[in-house]
Amino acid sequence: MALYAVGDLQGCLDPLDRLLDQVRFDPARDHLWLVGDLVNRGPDSAGCLRRIRALGAAATAVLGNHDLHLLTAAEGLREPSGRDTLRDVLDQPDAGELLEWLAARPLLHAPPEADWVLVHAGIPPGWDLDTARAEARRVETELRDPARRRALLEVMYGDQPDRWDHGLAGYDRMRYAINAFTRMRYLRPDGRLDFAGNGPPEEADPALTPWFAVPGRRAIGRSLVFGHWAALGHRRGPDWLSLDSGCVWGRGMTLARLDEAGGDPARVATWQTPCPD
Repeated sequence: MALYAVGDLQGCLDPLDRLLDQVRFDPARDHLWLVGDLVNRGPDSAGCLRRIRALGAAATAVLGNHDLHLLTAAEGLREPSGRDTLRDVLDQPDAGELLEWLAARPLLHAPPEADWVLVHAGIPPGWDLDTARAEARRVETELRDPARRRALLEVMYGDQPDRWDHGLAGYDRMRYAINAFTRMRYLRPDGRLDFAGNGPPEEADPALTPWFAVPGRRAIGRSLVFGHWAALGHRRGPDWLSLDSGCVWGRGMTLARLDEAGGDPARVATWQTPCPD
């Protein structure tokens, strides 16, 4: 069995299909991890959701910030912007089924047999894997219940609290977790999440540190595969692999084979296909 991971789709179905054809992906034998942001900005968000849903147990997708944006728009809590392509999902006859399937996706995937952990943006430097699992489950429980989902989505948006504290409670605690799992890129010297910086580390404000490079970051015992950060692109660190190579911006989509690398990002084989402008 091969285990693959692919970067942010954002509604770009054709590049995904080309990559899966390249590696002769077989859902009866292989497994595909998706780093989140299945939808939005690209031409076929509904097709992406249908494709991944149809793979059943052969695919695992975590939630990204654009996926949560779709769920919020579906509840009528936030209007899609001019750049959004969420109507591609919302106006479909099977929109209800697609949205319920999406809302049931996890924020974090860390099966005990794997050398890897899957998440959209990252894990805060002060968290170990047990903490990350617990905070993800707290949010997932709310999102999987339709009544509680709406209540959470009503208060989900906002940059505060921007620093972790074990004393956080209720929606404040869940908002921090959602922001960390789905929006995090940089941290400030005092440990606060920074949401203004989104460029590559080489061009960042010197006061900002990528979350994966924060001194003293707690080890989670496995390597982490994530997306979200198109300006970072496809890169590898000692215990992390980033896969958002900016397909929706006309660059490329990246697929990685994880199972043969033994948790070592340097040994991961990758494939990339160009994406339309």
